[in-house]
Amino acid sequence: MNKQELDQDEQALLEAFEAGEFESDLSNERKAYLADAATAVFKKDQRINIRISSRDLAALQRRALEEGLPYQTLVASVLYKYVSGSLRDVSAVKNTG
Repeated sequence: MNKQELDQDEQALLEAFEAGEFESDLSNERKAYLADAATAVFKKDQRINIRISSRDLAALQRRALEEGLPYQTLVASVLYKYVSGSLRDVSAVKNTG
């Protein structure tokens, strides 16, 4: 989303933020906790190798390009969303409904 797509209220909020008019009310302890949690979630400490079809890889790379991120990051994101339960098989839902 770019600045031209913002409505009047959103534009006012953005301008206030950019002017430094907002202040966090989080304690230092809470900030540290959230930073540690974010680091743990996004820590990449394991490596996997998979074989997929060249057609699927090309589609992944194309989709990642559309999203503006590296394709390996897209794959990791999809896997994370799936194992955390926030990504569901839409075709399975359609077939049961």
